[in-house]
Amino acid sequence: MDVVSDMKILSFNPCLEAETNRLCIGRAPDRGDLEAIRNADAVILPQGCKKELYFMARENCPNVFPNYDAFYGYPGKTGQIELFERTGVAFPHSVIFPDVASFRRSWQGPPVPLPCVFKFSWGGEGKFVFFLESHEDFLHCMEKAETWEEKGLRGFLFQEYVPTGGRSLRVVVMGRHIYSYWRVQQGKEKFYTNLSKGASIDRDSYPELQQKGGNAVRLFSCKTGINLAGLDFLFDVDSEKPVPLFLEINYYFRYRGLGTPDTYFKLLEEAVLDWLETLT
Repeated sequence: MDVVSDMKILSFNPCLEAETNRLCIGRAPDRGDLEAIRNADAVILPQGCKKELYFMARENCPNVFPNYDAFYGYPGKTGQIELFERTGVAFPHSVIFPDVASFRRSWQGPPVPLPCVFKFSWGGEGKFVFFLESHEDFLHCMEKAETWEEKGLRGFLFQEYVPTGGRSLRVVVMGRHIYSYWRVQQGKEKFYTNLSKGASIDRDSYPELQQKGGNAVRLFSCKTGINLAGLDFLFDVDSEKPVPLFLEINYYFRYRGLGTPDTYFKLLEEAVLDWLETLT
């Protein structure tokens, strides 16, 4: 990065070179990292930064990019629902549970009318998200939840099903920049719109809805400090005036929707440079 500034900049991101550079890949942060952070005016962390490194930087330097306070303060899909509730944004009706025992104390069936969506708190690319059409589907997911709890993984939610016509909107925030595109399944009846499950990218359709999603992310970013993430939205196709419904926040999103890896790194560098300029 070509930074014209008297600031001492430290980068832990292998793709963004600064005045001082360190790597913390495959190891825990050490005293050398702590000293470097304390001597820096600004710290640039990698996407998907580990918790130990993030809080070491956050507690010892006044300026850190990206801001992962919400990531670690509201972890997992269940935490994101709590964040949506706290910030007052629109999202599909959801009921969260920390474990199977807490669910069974109050419910014998889905707390949301079928068809509905079942999500484990962890995972990405739709691997731990299930569309429930029957009581048998519900029982199958509860069996999965019990199995995962035996492995130490807890937390899940039930969410109302929103008809979308086979598309969802991804809005990427990178610093002060916003980028959006649709993920579309060929069959409108298909539930998953993840690229990993065969969806295609559409950057041009429904520009007015893309603008609504972008505006929602700008306001949400101001409330939460989130400045590097891909946020997913649903629009109810049965609504006369559809609003962007917050679905999930992806802090470790892939570059494919933005173009090539080079495109992604260029956009990221621009976002970081803009952020640094606000500090001078």
